[in-house]
Amino acid sequence: MNDEQIKNMFENHEQRILQLEAKFASTTIERIVDEKKQSIAEFILDRKPTSDTQKTLCIGYFLEHKNNLVSFTVSDIEQGFKDAKEKIPYNISDQVYKNIAKGHMMETKEKKESARLIKLTSSGDRFVENNFKKQK
Repeated sequence: MNDEQIKNMFENHEQRILQLEAKFASTTIERIVDEKKQSIAEFILDRKPTSDTQKTLCIGYFLEHKNNLVSFTVSDIEQGFKDAKEKIPYNISDQVYKNIAKGHMMETKEKKESARLIKLTSSGDRFVENNFKKQK
């Protein structure tokens, strides 16, 4: 090998090392933990809702942001309670209406199998993200 070939090989290796370092620099512990799928039960425990209305909102948030649903039904909320092994409120529809009245959820115009579809509002998103504390 001549000097030019050695120089080219060294530069190629250097470039590959820089690319690998750049990939690893963007991999932090937080990112690795975030990539692990969080269960609905863990999510509820992290958010610490204090009422069935807040749990209902929390489950709706989980369905939208973690399960990537655009909207959901009351049955989806009920299944969320079951999946989280949480006590199912007597009347989930009432909990949804309470969230609608507070401006945290809204009904959509679409229906799924004749069931109304619900989604969180931006204020509902923020309320969950702030662990059920109102922003000042």
